[in-house]
Amino acid sequence: MAFYRPARWQNAAVIVSLAMLIALPELLTALDQSYYTGFATRVLIFALAASSLNLVLGFGGMVSLGHAAFFGVGAYVAAICYDAGIHEGLLVLPLAALVAGLFALLVGAISLRTRGVYFIMITLAFAQMTYYLFISARAWGGDDGMPIYERMKFAGLSLLADEALYYLALGVLALCMLFFARLAQARFGRTVQAIRENETRMEALGYPVFRYRLACFALGGAVAGLAGALLANLTGMASPNLLQWTQSGTLLVMVIIGGVGYLWGGLVGAVVLLLLEEFLLAWFEHWHIALGLLLIGIVLFAPRGVAALFGKHHG
Repeated sequence: MAFYRPARWQNAAVIVSLAMLIALPELLTALDQSYYTGFATRVLIFALAASSLNLVLGFGGMVSLGHAAFFGVGAYVAAICYDAGIHEGLLVLPLAALVAGLFALLVGAISLRTRGVYFIMITLAFAQMTYYLFISARAWGGDDGMPIYERMKFAGLSLLADEALYYLALGVLALCMLFFARLAQARFGRTVQAIRENETRMEALGYPVFRYRLACFALGGAVAGLAGALLANLTGMASPNLLQWTQSGTLLVMVIIGGVGYLWGGLVGAVVLLLLEEFLLAWFEHWHIALGLLLIGIVLFAPRGVAALFGKHHG
């Protein structure tokens, strides 16, 4: 299984979709539905977080249940920067990605010495330790989290309006998806995919397997931290709940729904899951049951994910 490279017609579809996303805030304003701009921003941010997990899982073959730790760390970096008087997004976002990436590097350096279920459990353990660390840290708000009373600026421009933050999230997501697409076809990407397919053979050929897997894991953590910083600015809060294992499970479900190993799998999965939640919550009291049934249907009729309906893997 490998990251999918879009065909020409799908590249055209991406351009059309991007144009529609650019026009979305204006359309919502014209329809007097500006509230949904904030919801659309949330979808874009979770699409970024899910895509970062898809990089680790679909691209590198590493099933991690601790990805929310990097997501939450990025959110807390944004909140701590705000508390320190640093409001410039050109500093906050790279710093969040750097700290989350370094933390992922540390976690990966230990976790990647294990395999299979042991790797899953040790990543989960790191995430839970991080969760309890932030709950215990009163300087960072403890159970209550850290509030952000004013959104960061970006290149001096205010992000107070939901539309401004939406366009920033869209731009970051577009750049990251382009980066993932290029990475999948680069020498590094092809090597990581080959390691996932046959690790023993790549070791025999002399490739530093551990270092390649670690770099992939750290890169996924860095992008998750970037998403976390954006979410903290959207919600005005860095909460310990972002670090819980259930958050990792949600991101994993998004990737599975969208399609593990497909370039657009994380994005499609985030859109499908969050739109289903929003729609069902408005119409059904016991919406979790309806959501569960719909997800079972997706698994049965699209076992390789929704993205698999529109393309094939490229190896």
